[in-house]
Amino acid sequence: MTASSAISGFYKLTPNERLTKVKEFAALTDEEAAVLANTGALPIEVADRMIENVVGAFPLPLGMAVNFQINGKDYLIPMAIEEPSVVAAASYAAKMVRDSGGFQTSSTTPVMIGQIQAVGIKDPYAARQRVLAAKTELLKKANDQDPVLNSFGGGAKDLDVKVIQTTQGAMLITELQVDCRDAMGANAVNTMAEAVAPLIEELTGGKVLLRIITNLAVKRLARASCTVSKQAVGGEEVVDGIVNASAFAAADPYRGATHNKGAMNGIIAVVVATGNDHRAIEAGGHAYAARNGAYTTLSQWEKNAKGDLVGSIEMPMAVGLIGGAVKTHPTAKVCMKILGVKSANEFGEVLAAVGLAQNLAALRALAHEGIQRGHMSLHARNIAVQAGATGTAIDLVAERMVKERKVRVDKAKEILAELNSAQK
Repeated sequence: MTASSAISGFYKLTPNERLTKVKEFAALTDEEAAVLANTGALPIEVADRMIENVVGAFPLPLGMAVNFQINGKDYLIPMAIEEPSVVAAASYAAKMVRDSGGFQTSSTTPVMIGQIQAVGIKDPYAARQRVLAAKTELLKKANDQDPVLNSFGGGAKDLDVKVIQTTQGAMLITELQVDCRDAMGANAVNTMAEAVAPLIEELTGGKVLLRIITNLAVKRLARASCTVSKQAVGGEEVVDGIVNASAFAAADPYRGATHNKGAMNGIIAVVVATGNDHRAIEAGGHAYAARNGAYTTLSQWEKNAKGDLVGSIEMPMAVGLIGGAVKTHPTAKVCMKILGVKSANEFGEVLAAVGLAQNLAALRALAHEGIQRGHMSLHARNIAVQAGATGTAIDLVAERMVKERKVRVDKAKEILAELNSAQK
């Protein structure tokens, strides 16, 4: 008989009871069920309050990138990621930048935008004027929802209104601009958008539908830049290769997507390690790259008059030091302590520097030694483990695969069998 996934009252069960149901459904062994039940540093009762239908936890490797110096301050960078070579690459790039003066960063105020969608308006452009005229009243209503945020200097600071044409006709979109201080801000912004919705309906004669934050946080930007001497990067020929690779990515979205992914490798690993919303950062970053109608790069690399490499990056960085998993996940709390940032703005700037470092490492590999050299040597270790290698055999199998340029499970098993045979 086929098992059914329609499990009545699943959400009411304890995590252990849910795990039993999953075990029965998927015919898991006791050992496989125990893997899911092992939550490590995250207590199961905490996990059960963080999301729904909890049965366990999914740990990721946690590494520390070293060598980062940003605005003259040293940082250790916690990174949670499953991909080999990322942490090593970030550390190596940070060393090159450090030797040339370190990263310089800046950021805008931590303003997020909440959108209120109104439809069915007979005079949308006149309605826009009415909403703008009521700005003071609307902002007061919004700020009444969060006196604590206001007490820290945050809150709704401005609003804008636009008319957009859609397949469903004209829509009036009111955009609240909310300074979220050290929070990511989704809950505060959404609450404010909900609060002003009835007044917008009165002003426009329309019906308000969506009231929600946008992850395209164009008013909450983080920027980082660096200069790397041509000697540190491997010579002027390598500088030229990186600059040409950057120009290719800026002009071609197929290359641009992978170029930006290189930066995101570093950024997202830190965001995950600190319990922030990596999906919001990813969505905002890629949307920002396409904000002018064509997808392009978040970072740029140029050669200065001395022949040295100059890099810069700018992107939305909606991260927080409070709220969500940042203060509930034990590992995230420790990672935030290691990072040592004192504000959301500083955190965003650190992330921008990490993204620029990761991007530099990837481009240098492409322009100088080939992307496979460092990446595949680390990937080979994973393949060796997958093939059954343990202990010192992992490195022996990995080295052989890289040397023979055949990093595959079948090759790993073949080499492992040879090693085992030789030891008999």
